[in-house]
Amino acid sequence: MMSTVLDANTRENLQRSETRSLRLQGYVPAVLYGKETKSTPVAVPSIEFIKTLREVGRNGIIELEVSGKKHKVIVHDMQVDPIKDHLVHIDFFEVDLKSEMEAEVAVNLVGESPGEKDGGVLSPLLYNVTVSALPADIPEEITVDISDLQIGDSIQVADLSSGEGYKITNEPEETVVTILPPDQEVVEDDTETEEPELVETDDSGQESNESGSEEEDASKEE
Repeated sequence: MMSTVLDANTRENLQRSETRSLRLQGYVPAVLYGKETKSTPVAVPSIEFIKTLREVGRNGIIELEVSGKKHKVIVHDMQVDPIKDHLVHIDFFEVDLKSEMEAEVAVNLVGESPGEKDGGVLSPLLYNVTVSALPADIPEEITVDISDLQIGDSIQVADLSSGEGYKITNEPEETVVTILPPDQEVVEDDTETEEPELVETDDSGQESNESGSEEEDASKEE
């Protein structure tokens, strides 16, 4: 498998102001590390990183060049701002191409299940599985065909086939996806009455409504 080269700059200043400045300049703060690699803060150009990731895939090998030295890495983790939808931080893990490793691989459900057409509810329970493989053999995703699932049917890890070059290491009895029976509507009882409001009396015998006074206070604040 061919790796793609991505240039990275080392980061000396780790203050928040410098990190924000990097992002404004179009860079993503990151860290390079590995079993035999000392943790090194780096930064990569955001647009180039996204292009590279699309090219090699989520578990593909990237050749990260730092200060003239190339490191074969995979993206171990990415942090994305959920509101602004931009990259916040990346973890690059340097790999040994000759040693097996474990990695999280996304589960991709394909097909239309007859159970769903009959009113059943598709319930994915495992969104990722763990595989053991050489870095170059880690798959992009695990495809699971649900086109035969009826209501009440499920697929376990034991039903998945380990592919060429990798082995799924999850417990065999773990459920990947199931088709639940249709939800039964809960009919509310319209005759149910609300609990009466507690009315307290002060020392003079006058009724005092505590919740009412809170509403008045709130209206005054408005």
